[in-house]
Amino acid sequence: MAEIINLRQARKQKARAEKEARAAENRVSFGRSKAEKKLTQAERDKAESHLDSHKRDPDETP
Repeated sequence: MAEIINLRQARKQKARAEKEARAAENRVSFGRSKAEKKLTQAERDKAESHLDSHKRDPDETP
């Protein structure tokens, strides 16, 4: 015989689990310290300036 479950409780439990999963994703995305954010921004700026310094000028004739 199958186990009897309360559908209302099962629906609420599923919603709680989905909310917790979404919260875990947000903690990974937004849960960084100020120092980590500054370091990431500095690395991005350095890579962009390095790339820009190696671009060729379209007006320039070889």
